Amino acid sequence: MSLLEIRHHTSFEYSSEIPTSYNEARVTPAHLPRQRVLSSSVEISPVTWQTSYIDYWDTRVTAFEVLRPHRSLAVSASSRVEVMPEYQPWQEPDWTELRGSALRDRLAEYLENSPATDPAEELAAFAVETAGRHAPGETARRICSHLHDSVKYVAGATTVHTPASHAWAERSGVCQDFAHLAIGALRHVGIPARYVSGYLHPSRSSGIGETVRGESHAWVEWWAGDWLGYDPTNDSVVADHHVVAARAREYHDVMPVKGIFTGAHSELTVTVEITRVS
Repeated sequence: MSLLEIRHHTSFEYSSEIPTSYNEARVTPAHLPRQRVLSSSVEISPVTWQTSYIDYWDTRVTAFEVLRPHRSLAVSASSRVEVMPEYQPWQEPDWTELRGSALRDRLAEYLENSPATDPAEELAAFAVETAGRHAPGETARRICSHLHDSVKYVAGATTVHTPASHAWAERSGVCQDFAHLAIGALRHVGIPARYVSGYLHPSRSSGIGETVRGESHAWVEWWAGDWLGYDPTNDSVVADHHVVAARAREYHDVMPVKGIFTGAHSELTVTVEITRVS
């Protein structure tokens, strides 16, 4: 178990003054059986009005507006979270159960691919071949390991609009691409899968009280009798250094900060700091 303090700062600098902006932030850690949120806050500057609600995907959203001219916008989220490793006491389903109509109806949203997650033919073929030889859980793990071995993590190699197929063609991408690639391949063979947005403490060896540069991170969960988290970027089961903020079909459902404004270009800066408290 880990007790982590997370500070996530997002800032926008505009090329000229804009009159208004309308925004949403999904930066608050989720309350989960393996994750206890002890405190959380979101500070915004400037801001005219804000509220908080739970969206369709069970994510805490801070919605806010700036209704006066401004040249910059800052969103700072702070939280203290107690996190336990993944625990899997249940029996994983077999292919017959996964292909049953009751489960497919209940999890239909996590079985349909989109332009963001559609797998390239080569990756889809690998997934089908693997599924023909192994049970669903082992198939999912092998797909993630194959992605880890085949695709190189390269910061800045892609953008938030890059489809999974392009990242596969280039054999490079960031954590968002690894998640979309895994989701696309898993869904292609009938394994329900969803995108997870959150935070990752990058160093298990850091000392208590040491603040490190963390990461806004993405990984996947697939249906294994319950949702099981796996990090294809690092080829590892989700552990007590992964903090969940949001889960949905793909990145565009859970963007950490998004908004609408007109009349200027913006420059984005994001920093994440994580302190291991215990």
